Amino acid sequence: MIEHTAQARQRRAEQEAARQGARSALVRIVLGVLTTLVSINIWTGGPLLALWVGSRVQASIGALSMSAIAATIAVLIVVTYVLYKILAWLHVRYNDAIGRKMPRQQLAWLKPMSGERRSVEVRRPLNGVERIVVVSVVVAVLAFEIWFFFFAHYTLAS
Repeated sequence: MIEHTAQARQRRAEQEAARQGARSALVRIVLGVLTTLVSINIWTGGPLLALWVGSRVQASIGALSMSAIAATIAVLIVVTYVLYKILAWLHVRYNDAIGRKMPRQQLAWLKPMSGERRSVEVRRPLNGVERIVVVSVVVAVLAFEIWFFFFAHYTLAS
């Protein structure tokens, strides 16, 4: 009888672990998708929203106003900052989902000057969120370069 209850407890524990594993995988996938959307919108959605707001502020066709330029820059700064904060929040959540403990960060000017070097610290591999952001940056730079050199219809010489 004791063996029977121990086996039942073992089976329940295995079933719970399988459910937690599936839930963890789903959470990681959702966080990865959200990270992809946010990192792409840092490069595309934010600037397009800023340009749209600037075009709405522009009063007339023809002369460009300083208020339209200021509105465009202000919206771009705010949207980029908000998306950056969302990306940082997603990164923390992803680290929680995979069980990674982040070391406490210390500001550079508060570190001791006793000759300690970063090379002594253990290097950790990139996680999924960090890889998504790196790929997003590389794709954005490559897309800009392709557009600039092949599709922008003006000459570099004046």
